[in-house]
Amino acid sequence: MKMDVRKEAVDLNKPIDKRIYKGTQPTCHDFNQFTASLESVSLLVGFSAGQVQFLDPIKKETSKLFNEERLIDKMKVTCLKWIPESENLFLVSHASGNLYLYNTEHSCGTASPQYTLLKQGEGFTVYACKSKTARNPVVKWTIGEGALNEFAFSPDGRYLACVGQDGCLRIFHFDSMELQGMMKSYFGGLICICWSPDGRYIVTGGEDDLVTVWSFSECRVIARGHGHKSWVNVVAFDPFTSSIEEDEPMEFSGSEEDLHDPVHFGRVRTSSTLSRLSKHSSKSGPSVTYRFGSVGQDTQFCLWDLTEDVLYPHQPLSRARTLTNTFSTGIPPSVSGGSNLATEPSTGNAIPRSLSRSNSLPHPAVTNTSKSHVSDGVVPFSIGKFATLTLQERKDKNADKEHKRYHSLGNISKSNDKINIMSKPKLDTTRILGTTLCPRMDEVPLLEPLVCKKIAHERLTVLMFLEDCIITACQEGLICTWARPGKAVSFICSI
Repeated sequence: MKMDVRKEAVDLNKPIDKRIYKGTQPTCHDFNQFTASLESVSLLVGFSAGQVQFLDPIKKETSKLFNEERLIDKMKVTCLKWIPESENLFLVSHASGNLYLYNTEHSCGTASPQYTLLKQGEGFTVYACKSKTARNPVVKWTIGEGALNEFAFSPDGRYLACVGQDGCLRIFHFDSMELQGMMKSYFGGLICICWSPDGRYIVTGGEDDLVTVWSFSECRVIARGHGHKSWVNVVAFDPFTSSIEEDEPMEFSGSEEDLHDPVHFGRVRTSSTLSRLSKHSSKSGPSVTYRFGSVGQDTQFCLWDLTEDVLYPHQPLSRARTLTNTFSTGIPPSVSGGSNLATEPSTGNAIPRSLSRSNSLPHPAVTNTSKSHVSDGVVPFSIGKFATLTLQERKDKNADKEHKRYHSLGNISKSNDKINIMSKPKLDTTRILGTTLCPRMDEVPLLEPLVCKKIAHERLTVLMFLEDCIITACQEGLICTWARPGKAVSFICSI
């Protein structure tokens, strides 16, 4: 008798933890991959009434509720994520269009937070929380118009991409809080976003039933994909089937001097593009292909390939009009070591000169200019922003807290209290179509899906690519695992 057990089966009938909430519904969650272990895992859960819960489903000891009284924001939590390589910092977006930075070691206070203006740009405003003692939120972003639907950090942790109901994709340098690039949907809001594994491209999906591929280095739309018959809910790159160039760092400009000149939204970084084209044409190695997937409200799963003929076109399809007099004169360089942000004096939540990137991951998609700041042993502004905040000592992990099987977040107030809302600059949508912000359909390549198949009876809400399988979930509550071709695992092969 011979037994070959490839993998230990997971008993899905016995969950690690189960919680039932009353008065509000969970809307999103995120695990802290940086601190996760077999004995402990930090989990954030966002709710429809605006609260955020921090808990450990393995230890069943740690449980903390943020925005419990809804003094910070009363709208639904649309997305939340841990700051890359951080133990206690996380971002939360709401349907109000606000984005908040929290620290798990700080309380939320007993009164509504007061803010002071920290930075303002085209379509966004950043505030610091005014308080004599450290409290949440540490920073508040107001981005675009309408709900902020999703955001995602670049693979190196330096950039933050956001999509919202105003149909705009905005990319920020997270440390300096500078807007690096922007794109507008063909029509309607943008719902989902995903970075390519190397950080070169961003794919979005939304209410225009399209998937849109945006080049981070060129600041332009390079392709659209049409295959869905309704809104696209999730987009995700497949890192296990993508063939990516990794032999050199990505170039953001043609020369060193360009890094110090203002970059206009309407201008494509041509020198970088031509440089990569010439290098690419001389290579005889394997072709470059990015594969990504999408699922939508039409219950369909689509697979797409982003190939060399789209990534490196020899001639542009057309010359899109450049947008003038719509944005401010320029933005700082795409790769910045930080900016001279004023420090708020004599406040408990003093904001140092730039956001901390001590938790950023090393990545080749960073120019040599940014690296030169650290080579001399001098810590640049982009290192140590939030790391220098006054943090309490980590709480005793073995603190004796009662684990409650059933949770109630209390009565949800139905009041229509309004918070002070600053006027936001509006985007002139009548002047955008046909520009680099939103090219016409015939101005960029139109991708067709490799696979487009109906796989559920209800709208699809989850798509994940793993090494040996693909995971999807639908609004009906069904989670499906799809084996890759030739990757099916048998738990007992022969006896």
